[in-house]
Amino acid sequence: MTYNAPLKDMLFVVNELANLSEINQLPGCEDATPDTVEAVLEENAKFCGEVVAPLNHPGDKEPSYWHDGQVTTSKGFKEAFRGFADAGWQGVQHPAEFGGQGLPKLVATPCIEMLNSANIAFALVGLLTDGAIEALLTAGSAEQKTRFIEPLITGKWTGTMNLTEPQAGSDLAAVRTRAVPQGDGTYKIFGTKIFITYGEHDMAENIIHLVLARTPDAPPGVKGISLFIVPKFMVNDDGSLGERNDVHCVSIEHKLGIKASPTAVLQFGDHGGAIGTLVGEENRGLEYMFIMMNAARFGVGMQGIGLAERAYQQAVAFAKERIQSRAVEGSSGPVAIINHPDVRRMLMSMRAQTEAARALAYVGAGLSDLAHSHPEEATRKANLAVYEYLVPVIKGWSTEMSENVARDGVQVHGGMGFIEETGAAQHYRDAKILTIYEGTTAIQANDLVGRKTVRDGGAVARSILAQVRATEAQLAEVQDADLAAIRTQLGAGSAALEAVVDYVVANAKSDVRAVFAGSVLYLKLAGIVLGGWQMARAALVARQKLEAGDGDAAFYRAKIATARFFADHQLAQADGLRHAIVDGSAGVLALDVEQF
Repeated sequence: MTYNAPLKDMLFVVNELANLSEINQLPGCEDATPDTVEAVLEENAKFCGEVVAPLNHPGDKEPSYWHDGQVTTSKGFKEAFRGFADAGWQGVQHPAEFGGQGLPKLVATPCIEMLNSANIAFALVGLLTDGAIEALLTAGSAEQKTRFIEPLITGKWTGTMNLTEPQAGSDLAAVRTRAVPQGDGTYKIFGTKIFITYGEHDMAENIIHLVLARTPDAPPGVKGISLFIVPKFMVNDDGSLGERNDVHCVSIEHKLGIKASPTAVLQFGDHGGAIGTLVGEENRGLEYMFIMMNAARFGVGMQGIGLAERAYQQAVAFAKERIQSRAVEGSSGPVAIINHPDVRRMLMSMRAQTEAARALAYVGAGLSDLAHSHPEEATRKANLAVYEYLVPVIKGWSTEMSENVARDGVQVHGGMGFIEETGAAQHYRDAKILTIYEGTTAIQANDLVGRKTVRDGGAVARSILAQVRATEAQLAEVQDADLAAIRTQLGAGSAALEAVVDYVVANAKSDVRAVFAGSVLYLKLAGIVLGGWQMARAALVARQKLEAGDGDAAFYRAKIATARFFADHQLAQADGLRHAIVDGSAGVLALDVEQF
């Protein structure tokens, strides 16, 4: 169950599809030269493969545990986190002025993938800390930035996101946690928060909780939510730790997967009130929390890609070693199962979907860098709009994909996949949460429909489709059977996606239930078509490299073959999805509630 980072593919995508040469010309991104990026990724791959990955399966068998309010993490996690923090991996994409490396998101993204391939349960502490850092960088006061951000970036402290309550799952309008002003700039926080990832642990000196709560005069609903910093230990003016705050872990959850990650129930204010400080302005907490959530949603998409890669690698290794049955064309004896056509189909499906999702996510990371660092405002705004369209797709499609890939990984293992000792079952169990937390796939799909398509009349979606059509035109200029087949399926896919965008925009007001009945399928279609677009771009580059005799010919031939598989087996689903979205709502809504 070893993990070897796919550095060659990662670097190909970073350089050829996500355009590192453009990103490293941006102000503040000049250090991200190809040589530096390759060195960073190689070092990260070594750490993830040698230190973090070996803890994955043992952590699943012996998870973190709670006793008398304290959480002890799985064996080896504390030491691995210290190595992670000391090496600066928490700060890859964060500002140098606060102790980070200041590298582009495009460079941090492969590092995030590798960490999640190695061990999702371990990686979660960094993901939530990243979100807390982003929220404080955006909305924190100068004093809060000075006090909290550097210890978070250096890994001295970790961060959490506290939204969910027992009565308030995805409906944040139902949040009841109270924040009572004390007249000195602080608030006392009272309430219960559930599903708090790394809400209590033993890996860092302090935990900085970002908590949604209501002040006494707040308006009802989401407009009355504020955001507060509530540290586990109070922080003195000189940065040293003070007394224990009134926030306590009363239990941790027993889960299907990611068992080594402690998911805490936190109680605020049982002994007089937890001391918190307001982030930004009162009643704007949900706005600030969405900064964390958007960072986390992209990160969860990367979790899906990382897990899919790990499941694929394990399935390939098993398929090459497992001797079972004769080849269908006849052989003198049993062969390794990788020789059987259906096993080959499953492995190609796992590989192609993982590579497509990786390419789409890395391209999204590059767009985020352009949106934050390009000197021209119009360019920043245009790239931000495309990135924001892609985030729910990257989160929703990549995580649904990872569940499918992990399922196929179990299937490749056959009966051994159902046995916990092989580790294939763990990937399948771990994958399930990815489609749920940080907003379920349906919530991502609702966002894609409402905020990302209907709000602008489909303008951003159509601008992306124009780029897809440009790639189709490039494919048409090349005399190559594989590229011609890819172009045919990509053209059909882009036509299907355009028809769905038109349908969503035209019917969102007149028949809103019908539109949202197809929202998840719209998200899936967008993922398939836009992932297929990136695979087509990869095939074009690979063909050019082959013609020029540039580099590893076997790698480039595999790129084209994988893109062809994706076109034939994934893009080919596009028109069926279009039909289900545009014409299938009647069946979804046909029965009365009483008939179920």
